[in-house]
Amino acid sequence: MAAKSELQTVHTEGATFQEDKEGLETLEACRVSNDRDPSSSPHEFPEGGRAAWTTAFGVFLVQFCGYGYMTSFGVYQDFYTRHYLTNETASAISWIGSTGAFLMNVTGLVAGLLYDRGCFYHLMIAGSFLQIFSLFMLSLSKPDQYYQVFLPHGIGIGIAVGLLYIPSLAVISHHFQRRRTLVMTLATAGSSLGAIVYPIMLNNLFNGPLGFANGVRASAGLIALFLFIACLCMRTRLDPPATRVDYVVAARKCIRDVPFILMIAAGFLFQVGFYYPLFFFQLDAIKHGISVNFSFYSLVILNGFNFVGQLTSGFIAAFTGVPNLIIIAAFSCGVLILGMIGLSSLASLVVLCVVYGYFSGITVAIMPALMAFLTPDLSELGARMGITIFILGFGNLIGTPISGALLTSSYTWWIPSLFAGIVSLSGTMVYITMRHMFLRRQRVDVSPLDNQAPLS
Repeated sequence: MAAKSELQTVHTEGATFQEDKEGLETLEACRVSNDRDPSSSPHEFPEGGRAAWTTAFGVFLVQFCGYGYMTSFGVYQDFYTRHYLTNETASAISWIGSTGAFLMNVTGLVAGLLYDRGCFYHLMIAGSFLQIFSLFMLSLSKPDQYYQVFLPHGIGIGIAVGLLYIPSLAVISHHFQRRRTLVMTLATAGSSLGAIVYPIMLNNLFNGPLGFANGVRASAGLIALFLFIACLCMRTRLDPPATRVDYVVAARKCIRDVPFILMIAAGFLFQVGFYYPLFFFQLDAIKHGISVNFSFYSLVILNGFNFVGQLTSGFIAAFTGVPNLIIIAAFSCGVLILGMIGLSSLASLVVLCVVYGYFSGITVAIMPALMAFLTPDLSELGARMGITIFILGFGNLIGTPISGALLTSSYTWWIPSLFAGIVSLSGTMVYITMRHMFLRRQRVDVSPLDNQAPLS
């Protein structure tokens, strides 16, 4: 309204005195209105305030309940392999987690489209209900009944988290522009906090007096409470785009956007190897003779430093730039996955968990910021995030089952570690190429992109 009034005032110059007076009065009224509510203009981002920060807190809780629960699948991988689905191979069991991660990304394509059409609240409610329902269905499954576990855990939870993930992150862009990268990384840190809490909770419940069924129900109750609070906290501020984003048009723009395409290719390769430590660290430690009780906390250590990595990534990106940071973190993760070949003692387990956890946290937190960084038109952000995460989902789908098949029933650990590490490092090389192409495009552009973090 303020911008419109200013334009009206400018265009009335040279008109009658009465028209000038009316224009000035209109402008003054709008200024007074803006003083009362700084966020009333859609062209001005609040960069804070009660609605903005409660929304960010709600997103934090969604990440805690959704992606945080999915990245705790290593607990289920170990429990299913040794106790609950003993007739199945490690590769078959890893299909449960990889299918969930894949469906999370595939559903993100649809969720991004619906988000751009103003269905944010519908997505939050539907995703929350489906995740809670799927967990209660999982608690009713019977031992050695693969399909009873696969349907709620692999399919139900995967779709539910997919409905929640992209819209919850994208809504931060309604309230923040200058601080967007920082707030996004802080909000995504909720997933790491969840990945700390859930392994402790689930390991103690599954191996304690409550057992598997009641343990899953207890986690479902906790998630139901937090998602209810999150739905009350999150608020949209901007109206849906007047012209709906066409995914076909957005995809064509992505194809012509070379740095963005390279980012997708790099992310796909990196995701093939990324989930290997998250799924197999606990089982790897137990099979190498490390104390079972301490092995239960291997994922807690990893995800604890993952949380630290996500919290600090926004501050580091302000100095290094988003592309530089993703390159450093992805390279470090690839080297550390190769380092899992040497895992044989308690000391090596702790070192790998700490360092890999930290750098993997940076990659998780900085990826949404990288998508926003490479998106010139933020009205297409939901579409571009949906397309990107959809393609990355195929990397999630095939990565851990391939690693599980390479592991074999004799548990030959060096082969899957070598495979996952090399593929992740290949993704790093593509990230380097992406940065080079982006800098090259920047040099030929007449005007630089606004509101971007520094590259170096």
